[in-house]
Amino acid sequence: MEITGKTVIITGASGQLGSEIALCFGRMGANCLCHYHTHEDGANETVAAIQSLGRKAVAVGADLAFADTAALLMVEAQKLGPVRVIVNSASIFARQPIGTFGESEVSEVLAVNLAAPMHLCNEFVKYLKHAEPNFQKEQETLAAIINLVDVAGIKPWGEYGPYSASRAGLIGLTKSLAKELAPAVMVNAIAPGIVTWPGKMDPAEEQKQLKMILAGRFGTPKDITRTIEFLLDNDYITGEVISIDGGRSI
Repeated sequence: MEITGKTVIITGASGQLGSEIALCFGRMGANCLCHYHTHEDGANETVAAIQSLGRKAVAVGADLAFADTAALLMVEAQKLGPVRVIVNSASIFARQPIGTFGESEVSEVLAVNLAAPMHLCNEFVKYLKHAEPNFQKEQETLAAIINLVDVAGIKPWGEYGPYSASRAGLIGLTKSLAKELAPAVMVNAIAPGIVTWPGKMDPAEEQKQLKMILAGRFGTPKDITRTIEFLLDNDYITGEVISIDGGRSI
């Protein structure tokens, strides 16, 4: 799929992984809308790096917990050029043992991790149908949706019920949209293992985690961006969940 001069929306583009994904698209010749929630400085640095490549880029701050954010992102993205790729990268990673959480904590995780990608995909498809009158009859790939999930959506963890459920739900959405939107839109998910870790991991925990990874190392953002490049280069793949976890989920 050719994306040179096309626009990509990346949610959560101010974090370590999200920013590398945005830069990857910039290097491929795409214009980028870099969404952030609170880390404005990080998003602006990513935008500046993409602009230095000769591409258009803008940072847009918004809270994905609100459903109307999706429409805002689509409006702003169109100012950069035709929107052809959505990357749902933003998420809330939270340990929430059963019996300890309240309604607000669960609602926030589900809103950001599952409902927000759903709303953004909905706005994206409405836009495509308007921009491409023959969208529903198209027999070639016009666009792509890539959802960043987690191996926890495949092999859930104890004490991470709401998080694991949100990741499993996004996998379900991925497969459903792949059936509904084919062949005009490729829809796939990437399930990273440990690529980033909130805070500093203590040495004992690090060794515990490494013992569960067949590759013997943690992942890097490049492991993920190379997979994104692969998916965009092969329009015969849709509805798949690709685990990039060094074999941990086996």
